[in-house]
Amino acid sequence: MIQFQMFDHQPERCEKYHQMLKDNLPVLEGIGSEADFEKYGDSLGWFDIDTWANEAELSAIEELAARVRRDADVFVLIGVGGSNNAARSVIEAFPECDGPEIVYAGNSLSPWAFEQVMNKISGKSVYIDCIAKNFQTLEPGSAFRVLREYLYETYGDKANERIIATGSRNSLLETICKEHGYSFVEFPQTVGGRYTAVTAVGLLPMAVAGIDIRALVKGAADMAAELKGCRDITQSAYRYAVARNLYYNEGYRMEMLASFEPQLHWFYKWWIQLFAESEGKEDQGLYPISGEYSEELHSVGQFLQDGSPVIFETFLHVKDPQASMIVHPDGRVKDDFDYLNGKDFREINEAAYGATLRSHSEKMPCMVLEVEKLTPYSFGESFYFFMYTCYVSAGILGVNPFDQEGVEAYKQRMFKALGK
Repeated sequence: MIQFQMFDHQPERCEKYHQMLKDNLPVLEGIGSEADFEKYGDSLGWFDIDTWANEAELSAIEELAARVRRDADVFVLIGVGGSNNAARSVIEAFPECDGPEIVYAGNSLSPWAFEQVMNKISGKSVYIDCIAKNFQTLEPGSAFRVLREYLYETYGDKANERIIATGSRNSLLETICKEHGYSFVEFPQTVGGRYTAVTAVGLLPMAVAGIDIRALVKGAADMAAELKGCRDITQSAYRYAVARNLYYNEGYRMEMLASFEPQLHWFYKWWIQLFAESEGKEDQGLYPISGEYSEELHSVGQFLQDGSPVIFETFLHVKDPQASMIVHPDGRVKDDFDYLNGKDFREINEAAYGATLRSHSEKMPCMVLEVEKLTPYSFGESFYFFMYTCYVSAGILGVNPFDQEGVEAYKQRMFKALGK
């Protein structure tokens, strides 16, 4: 399970934190309550894992994924934001899985980027999945059209067997699937895109890639049981949510999620969207950013250590990297690195993490969220932990964690420019 620690050397702030833990308990007690379901019921489908990741759902997902895996060299995931971030974060973390190559489209309007997609799929056996809740977003809609055309040109009438669409019931996308014989997968109407990691939206692409989705669902379900079973100030997600709001109240404006594991590169993208889209409202909210260490210690590390005090840091620490690389003595070249002789990169990486935590915590507040190792199970735990935390944190902040009206602001001007 995920362990939480704080590193804050200011006694006054620690006193405020403990008071906030007591004062905001009503928010925690209201999470998932009947009143909250009346208020947010159309967005809480993710809260109970079994709603959209039960045995029937998982079996259907696995059956469809198996059909794709039998014949596909390439599987194109068409989607933007919440429609692809969760799946991509897991798929890219485990490149050793034995599924077809996963290619991502519908997340950019760049012609160069689309050209790269077409180059990757050329001459290969291709299946696609267009993920669009209400099928009105430009990026996946335009990509779906281009890729459909390619499939029909390549496979003729058999193209419909290679097309999957994931959308809401009674949407235009479902109608298109029925009319043309495409496989239709339900995008839960009661789950917003950034909360769909443990639904068919995220699970189908993961299953196609060869990820153990049952282990991931089990991790999410176990985390849900843990958090729902503890509604007091000892709960880790609540403690983290309160700390985030404390530092926001103290004038910090950015939270950096940092780790020393490159496997988490795409998980940062998911985490950033979750908190930015959920809390950035009414001229409020922390700006979520990420730190990829140790590389970025040699760039943004300077700002963190000596720059303006606007950031606090949350380390996502992986205890067991499940890999080993020993530095052996070199009798040929005198390179002044003999102090590393016999050391494992596990030890070296851990030393860098410890030194960074100590140094940064002297400058800014730091928190640590610790997981045992990176597996599909721990990704499931992490998805649920952060979604739950976001729900609580937004409640403390006083904003709706499930809407995103600001996302629509640019769209109207864009549609007008394109003649919609």
